[in-house]
Amino acid sequence: MSKPEREFFPVTDVDFTVCPGGDPKIVERILAADPETGVATRILRYEPGADSTPMGVQKHDFWEEVYILEGSFTDLTLGQTFVKGMYACRPPGMPHGPWRTDEGVVTFEVRYRA
Repeated sequence: MSKPEREFFPVTDVDFTVCPGGDPKIVERILAADPETGVATRILRYEPGADSTPMGVQKHDFWEEVYILEGSFTDLTLGQTFVKGMYACRPPGMPHGPWRTDEGVVTFEVRYRA
């Protein structure tokens, strides 16, 4: 299976849902997903004050590309803050996070298999 074919549509037609981990301040808008592999394209939003420390450091078995659309957040392991306009490309297994944000952040993410 693969992500579904979709022509242009308003992303606001897709509701935000709480991300795995259950923190209501961390939500995602899944634009396209492959239910078999779990890879997805999404918009991720951390509300002001969100902190993913309970989820710990993240590692995935897929590629992940992230572009920050709005705001900023801090990788607590690295002690670095990343801001609007910055981009990351993470290969499978690359550790990242946990994250905290004071102002909130919105990212656009694409996940895929090699």
